[in-house]
Amino acid sequence: MTARGPLHLIGNAHIDAVWLWQWQEGYQEARATFRSALDRMDEYPDYAFTADSVAYFSWIAEHDPGLFERIKKRVAEGRFEIVGGWWVEPDCNLPGGEAFVRHALYSQRWLVEHLGVIATVGCNVDPFGHNATLPQLLSKSRLDSYTFLRPQKHERELPGQKFWWESADGSRVLAYRIPHEYCSPGGEISGHVAKALQQLPVTTEPLMVCYGVGNHGGGPTIENIESIKQLAERDLYPAMFPSTMRRFFDEARTSDDVPVHTTELQPHAIGCYAAHSGVKRQNRLAEQALLAAEKWSTIASVVSGMPDATGELEHAWKQVLFNQFHDIAAGTAIEPAYDDARDQLGEAKAIAARLANRSIQSIARQIDIPAESAMVPVAVFNPHAWPVTATVEHELGYPAPLRGAIALREGLDGRLLDVQEVRSAATAHGRRRVAFTASVPPLGYQLYTMRPGEGSYHLGQPSDDRLVLDNGRVRAELDPRTGWLSTLACEDGPNLLASGVAHAQVIDDDTDTWSHGVRSLWKTIDAFHVTRVRRLADGPVRQLIRVESAYRNSRLIEEFVLDAESDAVEVRVTVDWREQLKALKLCFPFAVKDSEATHEIPYGHLVREQNREEVPSHAWVDISGPGGGVALLNDGKYSFAVDGSNPDQPVLAMTAVRSPAYAWHDPQQLDDDGIYSYLDQGIQHFTYRLHPHAADWRAAHVVRHAAELNQPVTPLIECFHDGPLPTAHSYLSVAGADHVLISVLKRAEDNDGATILRGYETAGHPAEARIDLPLLNRSFTATFTPHEIKTLRIPPEAPPTTLDLLEWPPDHLPQPV
Repeated sequence: MTARGPLHLIGNAHIDAVWLWQWQEGYQEARATFRSALDRMDEYPDYAFTADSVAYFSWIAEHDPGLFERIKKRVAEGRFEIVGGWWVEPDCNLPGGEAFVRHALYSQRWLVEHLGVIATVGCNVDPFGHNATLPQLLSKSRLDSYTFLRPQKHERELPGQKFWWESADGSRVLAYRIPHEYCSPGGEISGHVAKALQQLPVTTEPLMVCYGVGNHGGGPTIENIESIKQLAERDLYPAMFPSTMRRFFDEARTSDDVPVHTTELQPHAIGCYAAHSGVKRQNRLAEQALLAAEKWSTIASVVSGMPDATGELEHAWKQVLFNQFHDIAAGTAIEPAYDDARDQLGEAKAIAARLANRSIQSIARQIDIPAESAMVPVAVFNPHAWPVTATVEHELGYPAPLRGAIALREGLDGRLLDVQEVRSAATAHGRRRVAFTASVPPLGYQLYTMRPGEGSYHLGQPSDDRLVLDNGRVRAELDPRTGWLSTLACEDGPNLLASGVAHAQVIDDDTDTWSHGVRSLWKTIDAFHVTRVRRLADGPVRQLIRVESAYRNSRLIEEFVLDAESDAVEVRVTVDWREQLKALKLCFPFAVKDSEATHEIPYGHLVREQNREEVPSHAWVDISGPGGGVALLNDGKYSFAVDGSNPDQPVLAMTAVRSPAYAWHDPQQLDDDGIYSYLDQGIQHFTYRLHPHAADWRAAHVVRHAAELNQPVTPLIECFHDGPLPTAHSYLSVAGADHVLISVLKRAEDNDGATILRGYETAGHPAEARIDLPLLNRSFTATFTPHEIKTLRIPPEAPPTTLDLLEWPPDHLPQPV
C-alpha cells in the first residue's frame, strides 16, 4: 500500500454570523460554540480547536468575561488557535481595497491587545471566490499562509492542492484548498475523511482536512473526536491526528517544488456579484464616505484643533466590515437580515457624514471672507490628492438671498464663471438649484462667490429638441427609436459605439440566489422599449437628455448628462423593477478592434477573458484597443461580463438587477403555489459614466475619474468671517507619478502624533512620486514598485518610514498591551 500523509485534522466550527438567521442568533451561536470547544479541551488533552473572525471574540469579551478568560488561557497554551486575522470572513471580491486593509488592521491589533497573539494564517473557507490582490494584502498583514475552499475542484483547476499564490506585485502566500468541505457531520467522520482523501493527491507530504459541525456553529463533537482515535488505528487511512493550521503550514512549506498561481481564484456563485443591489451600493457609499471623512478629520485636527476621531472612525469601519460578511454582502441572507444591514451601514454613513461636515466646516470657518451685502460664498472641497474639475450642484434659499440672475466668481473677485439653473430637489417656491464648474486644488478647497447680476447666468432651458450632446471634448447622439446612444466619440475621433445590440436587456434567470452551477447570466428574452425621449437642459454648464423605457410593469429612466468640461457622459439611472426570476443587463456594444478588457479589483486591476462569463469588478471596466476605447465607471455595481465573440465589436454588460427569491439554495425548488420574497423589487438609483478615450486607459486617467465619481467634491455655503486661511488651499498633492493614487490620510493607530499615508500604484509601472504635504510642512519622495500598496508613517519631525498594513515596521514584534 502506498504511504500517504500525515493527515492534519483541524477541529473547527464555521460560524455564519448571519445567513438563514439574523446577527443576534449568530452572537449567541459564537458563545455556545466556543464554550463547547473549551469543554472538549477539558476532556481531551490532545484536542485543538481553530477559529477565525475577530468580531466573535470581541462579542465574547464584551458580554461573557469568564468565558473569554478561558479562551485566553487556551490561546496561550496553543490549543485554541486563532486564524484569519480579519473581522469576519468577508466576501472576498466585493469590499474595496482599503476595507480589506481595515479587516486586518483592526483585527490583528485587537488580538495583540486582548489575547497577546496575532494570526499568521489567513482563512476564508466559505466566501465565494478570492480576488487577485489578496496575496499582497495578506502578506503585508503578517499572514503568510491562506486556507480556502472555493472555487472547488470541479469549478477551477489549480496547479496543486497547495501552491504559492502570488499577486501582481510579487507578494506570495502559501495557499491550500481544503478538500470536500470545511465542516463534517456530528457523528463519526470516516465518510467525511474518505471523501476528502478522494480529492487529495497521493503523496507523503502533509495534508490537511477540516472537521466539526459548522455553518450554525457547533464545532467538533465527542463522537467526532472519538472516531479520529479509531480511524488512526486503521491501516487503510494515513496517520492522522488533531492539529492546527499553523502546524500544517509550517510542515507543508518545507517542500521545494511547490507550484505558483498568479491570478484570482474564481469562479463560484456568480450570482452573488449582483444579488441585492441595495446592500452592495450602501457598502460602496459607506466605504467612500469613511475614507473622505477620515481625510478631512485628519486635516481638521491640524488646521482647526478638532478632537481625535480615531475611535468614532474605527467603530464605523467595524460596522462596515461586519456587513461585508460573505452572506450579507453577497446578497444570500434572509430578508430581515438586510434591515439590520441597512441600519448598521446607515450608522457608519451617519458617523462619516457627521465627521466630514464637522471637519469641513471647521476649516471653512477660518477662510477670510469679508462681509458683503447679498453675496453668497460657496467653498468646494476636493478629497483627492490631485486637482479636480467637476460640476457642482447646490441648492439656494430658503429664503433665497439670491433671486433672479446670478454672477459667479472664482474667489472673491476672480474670473467670472458660467452658472446654470438645474432641477431643484424641492417642489416649492423660494428654493432653487444651480450648477457651475469648479476647479479645486489637490486635497483642498476653493472658494467661489455668488452675487446678484447678469454675469454669465443661464436658465438652462432646451433651445431645441436635438438629441445630441457635445461639449467639444465628447460627442454623443441618441437614437429616439431605441433610446440608446448611436454615437460616442472624443472630439473629432471615430464613433466608438457599435449597433445592433439592445441596451437594456431582460435576462431569464431561474438560478438560485447564488446562481449555483452556471458561469454566465446572459439568456436574453426581451428588452426595455423606449416610451419617451426628450431634451431637458441646454446651457454652457450642462446638457441633459432624458430617456424613459418600460418592460411589462417595470420602468427605466436614464438621464444622459454632459457637463462643460467633462470627458465622460454621465448616466443617472432610476429603475423601478417589478420582475421575478429575471435580471436586467445594461449592455454597451463598442466598435473597438483587438480589444482588451481590464477590470478594477481591490487596490488593483486585472485583464480578463471576453467569454460572456460573469465576473466581479469594482468602479471601472475598460474596453480598449490600439486606437483607444471606452471605460465604464459606476458608483455601486459589481457584476460584469464581456462578449468578445465578434472581435471587432465587444459587448460589455453590467448586471444592474437580479431577482431570485431570498436565501434560495439549490437543490430546493420553488413551489408554483409558494409565497416568496424576491430581491431588488422596487426603485433603485445609481450612476454610471461612459468615458471614451483616444489613448490607453492609463493615459486617460480612468482610475482617477472613477475615484472622482465615487468620492465627489463637497460644496458648502459659507458666511462672512475673518480668518487666517486664503480663498484656495491644498493640503496634499502628488507630482511626477500620476499613476500613484493616495487613498488614505489618517492619524496613526498608535496615537503618537504621527500621520499615516497609504497609496497604491495603479498602472503596473514603477514610480517615483513627489509627495507634498503642506498640512505638515513636509515634502518627500516615495518609490513605488509596480502594483505596490505602500503605507508611510510621517512622524512630526523625523523622515517618513514604510510600514506594513498593520502600521508596524517590518521588524516590529507586537507586544500585548
